[in-house]
Amino acid sequence: MNEIEITKIITMVIALAISIIGHEIMHGWVAYKYGDTTAKSLGRLKLNPLVHIDPVGTILVPAMLFFSGAPFIFGWAKPVPININTVIRNGGTKAAVAVSLAGITYNFALAALCAAIFPLFAHPTSAVQAFIALFLYQSIVINVLLGVFNLWPIPPLDGANAIRYLAEGMHWRSFVAFYDKIYPYGMLLLVAVLFTPLADYFFEPVSWIINWLL
Repeated sequence: MNEIEITKIITMVIALAISIIGHEIMHGWVAYKYGDTTAKSLGRLKLNPLVHIDPVGTILVPAMLFFSGAPFIFGWAKPVPININTVIRNGGTKAAVAVSLAGITYNFALAALCAAIFPLFAHPTSAVQAFIALFLYQSIVINVLLGVFNLWPIPPLDGANAIRYLAEGMHWRSFVAFYDKIYPYGMLLLVAVLFTPLADYFFEPVSWIINWLL
């Protein structure tokens, strides 16, 4: 393994950790703003990565994707516990939508920030600048990927939760009942999309957004 490959691994690990851990913390932070202290009381709003690492989602899956030569790196952290009933009681269903979209908003905002800084290091003249450039690029790709993926309206993803709470606030009872019925089968639907040609269509916005940012 040469220096370039080692640098890629290091920057990917750092970028992925910041992306997925920040995503989860933002869910808990917005919930806390609406009076839900669950995540804070359990110490899950801390920046310490050790309390957020999921052995499978944060380590195993990204490593397998990287070493198998997958076209993208993906992962997840431990979900931050939230009492959504407290959030709704204090802020209504709009607050529940805000909590659902908090992680996605973080990912897109971080991708935009890294894209704004990237031109400063696009033509590195030192090893340090090359490291920063690679880290910024990895951050853009990973955060856009996570943002788009979590917007999919498939339970238990954030996009599905946001749509469900929005429908609940609009009193679309039949729509809410439909989502509640398919929720137990959400993971099966997700696998069906990820491992079929449908994934190409669902992930297509990723390249559009990255090209636009860069």
